[in-house]
Amino acid sequence: MKVAELLSIPQFADMSIIAGETGINREIHTVNMMDAPDIIHFLHRDEWLVTTAFHLKDHPKLLVELIRAMAEKGCAALGIKTKRFLHEIPKEALLLADELQFPILELPLERSLGEIVNHALRAILNNRETELANALEIHRQFTEFIMKGNGIKQLLRVLSKQISRPVLLYDQYFKPIYTSQRQWAVHLNFNHLSFATSDMAYITFSDIVSKQTYSLFPIQMSEKKIGSLLIMGEIYQSDHFTRLIIDQAMNVISFALMKEYALKQRDRSIRNDFFLHFIDGAFSTTEEIINRAMEFSIINEKKYICCVGKIDDDGNFYTYSQRQEYADEVFRFLEEHLESYSPNIYLFSKSELCILLYKIEDHSINTNLYIEDSLKKIQKLVFDSFQHTISFGVSNLCHKFLHVKTAYKEAVDALSQGQLSKQAEFIYTYSTRNITELLRLIPQDNLKNFYTYVLKEFSTKNDEEKQNLLNTLFVYLETNCQISETAKRLYVHRNTVIYRIEKCEEILRKNFKDPETSLQLRLALRIKSIFEDE
Repeated sequence: MKVAELLSIPQFADMSIIAGETGINREIHTVNMMDAPDIIHFLHRDEWLVTTAFHLKDHPKLLVELIRAMAEKGCAALGIKTKRFLHEIPKEALLLADELQFPILELPLERSLGEIVNHALRAILNNRETELANALEIHRQFTEFIMKGNGIKQLLRVLSKQISRPVLLYDQYFKPIYTSQRQWAVHLNFNHLSFATSDMAYITFSDIVSKQTYSLFPIQMSEKKIGSLLIMGEIYQSDHFTRLIIDQAMNVISFALMKEYALKQRDRSIRNDFFLHFIDGAFSTTEEIINRAMEFSIINEKKYICCVGKIDDDGNFYTYSQRQEYADEVFRFLEEHLESYSPNIYLFSKSELCILLYKIEDHSINTNLYIEDSLKKIQKLVFDSFQHTISFGVSNLCHKFLHVKTAYKEAVDALSQGQLSKQAEFIYTYSTRNITELLRLIPQDNLKNFYTYVLKEFSTKNDEEKQNLLNTLFVYLETNCQISETAKRLYVHRNTVIYRIEKCEEILRKNFKDPETSLQLRLALRIKSIFEDE
């Protein structure tokens, strides 16, 4: 309780303040009664000392030293029975008390020091009891508010209304995530400021440009993440009620954030496991892959580009665990940033690799420039936030999610090729190396149209006969029309090969010796192998 509140107690109606009146808002946490000459060594901060001044009666000027020492220690006030032994307070002591804003209270002669101490302690306990009751009630109200399904944003609005100040919630990177008011945000750039624990005291600072003062409180978001609660204006230590409301709101917000973070981590883990199983070929059917992808808003009939990134090794990490832990932190930061940056980028992780899957929606854009520009922004973001560089390998465009498995391998290969050059912070795009990879760059509808046009006559044949003929034709063309080599690879008699090839020429009504026909057939059969891989 404050000195001013102490003076308002009925039992202390006959007690008056004789100096340091401007310090009546000093806090009193406890009371001490002592008349020893070395009394200052036993005093503590926010303590009210009551005394008869017996040890000062022969040396009244020592009172000046006592007042100065008590003010330096942060004591609350000094109460003296001026009519007991020290009949007059030295003028210099009164002037010093006024200067230091340190209250000196004149105690009534008819009350014993023990009685004064008892009344004061009882008042302090009653005050603490009231504060505790208020804290429990405020905590109950905030908790009930969250339990009814209201979110953190609504809770911030309630807190803002109760303390009459705008409130803003930041994540551990000082990125605004919730605000109590629309159109109000304060973008902080504290490169060297972070809260080690949520138990650290809050800080107060002023913006040079706006000349506005803010108070910043640490708030626990998860086991390792410490966010911040920004409140406009300075929150004084002496403003117990406001601090009480803020503390209780932060407790409830912290639990809500932990729950929210745990749910997000679970969803991320499930989505990441699906993608890793997909690229590892763990699913048995195409239908299962497509249906599972739909659960994460990943549509099969869309175009995708896969980018694989890795933090460049600068020699600062000596163990795999150190590198992995640091990579996880960077990737979590990127994922949280990308959630607000673009809904068409999916982030996954595999060991030290960061996998970015871009869904290409806009067909009018230059895809390569779009990807390069996006990755450069991510590289800058990582360097600005962590002072580390990250490099990327980029796949070719694929026309279905089912083809992303191949795109992932291309991106990994591109990353490896870039690393061979011993560069850092590079973006390396995969180079197509064979016909099949080149065909994958063509839209699937166009491939189907070409395949149907070249081999349409086979659509009327039964499956087993068609498969035998097409397999034979494929090997025949791939071996440069060598009958013996074809028979050897298919484990059949050469006459069987001759019969099947003649049968194919009859069905297609084409001469396989013609270079144009041969090229069309080889491309069509390569397209057939792409469809079978799916």
